[in-house]
Amino acid sequence: MMSDSQAILLLGPTASGKTALALRLAEEIPSEIISIDSALVYRHMDIGTAKPTKEEMAAVPHHLIDIIEPTESYSAADFAQDCVRLVAEIRNRGKVPLIVGGTMLYAKAVREGLSPLPATDPAVREKIGAELNEKGLPALYERLRSVDPKTADRLAPADTQRITRALEVFEMTGKPISELTAQKGEPLLKLSSYALLPPDRAALHARIAERFELMIKNGFLDEVKKLMAMPGMHADLPSMRSVGYRQAWNYLSGLTTFDAFKEAGIAATRQLAKRQMTWMRSMQGTLLLNPDEKVASLAVLKKEAEQILSGLQQ
Repeated sequence: MMSDSQAILLLGPTASGKTALALRLAEEIPSEIISIDSALVYRHMDIGTAKPTKEEMAAVPHHLIDIIEPTESYSAADFAQDCVRLVAEIRNRGKVPLIVGGTMLYAKAVREGLSPLPATDPAVREKIGAELNEKGLPALYERLRSVDPKTADRLAPADTQRITRALEVFEMTGKPISELTAQKGEPLLKLSSYALLPPDRAALHARIAERFELMIKNGFLDEVKKLMAMPGMHADLPSMRSVGYRQAWNYLSGLTTFDAFKEAGIAATRQLAKRQMTWMRSMQGTLLLNPDEKVASLAVLKKEAEQILSGLQQ
């Protein structure tokens, strides 16, 4: 049987076993993996992002990993453009594209198309930055509440990056960012979408804590020290907003104790997993899989991959 899907999308919260399942599938079906992870794009950030090992990347071709420096930025629009190109290239090689990861905003971009948000205007950004320095974040948050209450309700009052971005968009377009993001584009790819949804929240939390402890043991803090010493690095870069990195930066800057760093890092990772699972449940046309039922999940994915492969061979 053939499938009219162009690729398999496999989403899941952090520490749910997405990579292992994708690698297992690739052992049986000619495949290449496209990472859908906003932290894995950065070079020099290996331990804290749980980047696939050199052996894993040698066993199966991986894409969109280690493609930019931590001082650079990479948007959902960048991902969408790269992903569409890579899916076509992988299919031309007669293989099944496996889009694997947990950055839900990237998944939304390829599944639903991109919202008509303007690119950053340096002059507007500078103006908002000056306002931030002069009046403080609480004043900007209140201004956002007056022009875009929906977005203000959604954001934490301390979320500098998203508050300033929402105000930038309003300055440039005269429209609330919530109104613009509600406008859907056209899907960029025809995907078979699957999501790993761990049934036991406590077990996932335990895995997250165990993995964070292992990262520390494997040299995570040394990795962040090296990043802090790189030219152009600062705590407000998008790369340093990756889970664990901001908390490590604060600890290494003397702002928190080691125990507080560890607790904050684990808590932030759990919050990320919760947001990912909430988003996954809301995604229409996505089949939820139990990551604990590895054999059954693999069988479902293998059947879909075989159908896509059959279509490629026609």
